[in-house]
Amino acid sequence: MAASSSSNFHHAYKCLIFIFLATFFLPSEAAVKNYQFDIQVTNVSRLCHAKPIVTVNGMYPGPTIYAREGDRVVINVTNHAQYNISIHWHGLKQYRNGWADGPAYVTQCPIQTGNSYVYDFNVTGQRGTLWWHAHISWLRATVYGAIVIMPKEGTSYPFPQPHLEESIVLGEWWNTDVETLVKQGNQLGLPPNMSDAHTINGKPGPLFPCSEKHTYAMEVEQGKTYLLRVINAALNDELFFGIAGHSMTVVEIDAVYVKPFTTSSILIAPGQTTNVLVRADQPPNRYFMATRTFMDVPIPVDNKTATAIFQYKGVPNTIIPSLPQLPAPNDTSYALSYNRKLRSLNTPQFPAKVPLKVDRKLFFTIGLGANPCPTCVNGTRFTASLNNITFVMPKTALLQAHYFNMSGVFKTDFPDKPPKPFNYTGAPLTANLRTVQSTMPRLSKIAFNSTVELVLQDTNLLSVESHPFHLHGYNFFVVGTGVGNFDPAKDPTKFNLVDPPERNTVGVPTGGWTAIRFRADNPGVWFMHCHLELHTGWGLKIAFVVEDGPRPEYSVLPPPKDLPQC
Repeated sequence: MAASSSSNFHHAYKCLIFIFLATFFLPSEAAVKNYQFDIQVTNVSRLCHAKPIVTVNGMYPGPTIYAREGDRVVINVTNHAQYNISIHWHGLKQYRNGWADGPAYVTQCPIQTGNSYVYDFNVTGQRGTLWWHAHISWLRATVYGAIVIMPKEGTSYPFPQPHLEESIVLGEWWNTDVETLVKQGNQLGLPPNMSDAHTINGKPGPLFPCSEKHTYAMEVEQGKTYLLRVINAALNDELFFGIAGHSMTVVEIDAVYVKPFTTSSILIAPGQTTNVLVRADQPPNRYFMATRTFMDVPIPVDNKTATAIFQYKGVPNTIIPSLPQLPAPNDTSYALSYNRKLRSLNTPQFPAKVPLKVDRKLFFTIGLGANPCPTCVNGTRFTASLNNITFVMPKTALLQAHYFNMSGVFKTDFPDKPPKPFNYTGAPLTANLRTVQSTMPRLSKIAFNSTVELVLQDTNLLSVESHPFHLHGYNFFVVGTGVGNFDPAKDPTKFNLVDPPERNTVGVPTGGWTAIRFRADNPGVWFMHCHLELHTGWGLKIAFVVEDGPRPEYSVLPPPKDLPQC
C-alpha cells in the first residue's frame, strides 16, 4: 500500500512539473488587459502657474497602456469633467471596429459628463509604440499617454535587446486655460495664443522658471543600451529631439520596424512615434535631452527648448548638464534628408506589402484661407480646406449614420481632385479661392479592398507650411515626397515601391507633396486630418467611407450596447 502511494505521489509530482514547464515555455494565450480611465479635473502647477487641467486618473501625462500583440484591451472611460470627452487610440487599426476608434462625431458621439463608455478592441498584427489622446476640441493638450505593445511571447525585437525601455512623451503647456483660449480665438477669428512651453513627460525642464522640480530625469549605467519610445503629443509643433553627446539609432516609427540608421537628432511630427536605441557610451556625466520646434516658414511658433536629463548612475545632481546641438529651427534640408533615411525593414518576418497596382488615384490640395466673418476682428475668419472644401463637423456620429443608413447626415461626393488646377506652390496667392463650406460633411467613398494612392499637395494659399496628416484605421506606405508641384508624369517613376516607410501619420513638406498608398481592407468610416490641432479646428480634415466587403466577416461589427448618443 505504501509503495503504491509513493508511486502515485511521484506520478502526480511529474505531472505537476510537466504542467509547470509547459506553462512556462509554451506561448501564452492572448490576455485581456483591463483599464479604468477616470476623466477628472486636477490642479497642476508648471512655470509658476497653477491651474485646473483635465486629466486621466489625476495623472499628467496619463497612464501608459501596456499590451502584447494579440491581446484584447478593455478600457472603461468614465467622464467626471465638465467637458464632453472621447479618447482615440492613435495608430491602432481597429479592424472592423470603428466603434473603438474615438474621434468625436466621426465614429462616436462624445461621452457626456457623468457617463461611461467601454473601448473594447484587439491588438492584431501590431507591436511597438503608439499613443492615446482626447479627440475633441483641444482637450488633448493634457489628456494623452503612451501605448506600449510588446511582441508576442517568445518573439524578440529585430535589434539588440535593450537593458531598459523608457517612454519619452513630448507635449505643450499653456499657462492659461486652453479651452478658454480656443473659444476666444474662434470668436475673434484669430489663432489662439501659442503654448508657453514644450514638455518632456509633462515637465518643461530647468531652462524655465519654477521648473527645478518639474524636470524629468532618466538614470543610465555606463555601457548599457536603452530603448527610448519617443512620442510627439504636442498640439501644433513638429519637433527636433536629441541627447547631448550621444547618437541615436532609429529602429521603429509608428509601431513599424525600420532599417536601423544612426542620427544625432530625430524629427517627429505631432501624432508620430519613433523608437531609438541609445548606448550610454560617454564619460559618466549629466546630459540634457532636448526638444524644440521645426518651422521653416515665418509663422510664429513656440520656439522655446524643453529639456530632461540623461543622467549616469553615481553622478551628483549638482553638475550642470550640457545641451545637444539640435538642427536650426528652420533647417529644411535636415528635415528632408532625415525623412529620406526612413525605410521599412522589409524582411520575410516583417514584409512591406506595398500595393503595386492602384485602383483609385486621389489628389488633395491643402489650402489655408480666410472667409467673411462680420463679428470677427478683421472681418474674416481663418479656414482650412482640402480640394477647396472646409470640412463641417456633423451633429450625429458619421459611423452611426453609415451603419444605420441614416439620411441627411453626410454626402459621399467629395471630389477626387481640386475643382481648379493652378500653380499650387508658386508665388503667394493672396487672392482667396473662398473655400466651400457645405451644410453637411462631404465624404469620399472607397470600395472595399481596393488600392488607393493619395497625393497630398501643399499650396501657397496665404502661406506654404508643413502639415502632418494622420489616417485613422490604417497604416499606409509613403511611396514618394518632393518639393514644389507634384508632376503626375515624372514623379511616380521615382516612387519607392520596395521598402517605403509604413506609418499612420506623415508630414507633407512645406511647399511640397507626399504620396501614400494603402489597401482599403478595413470597412467603416475613417477620419483623416492634419494633426496640427489649429488646422483641424479650421476644417483641414475629411472622412473616408470604406464599404463593407462581400461577406459578413468583411463588414463593420455591430455597435456596443453602451454607445454614447449625441
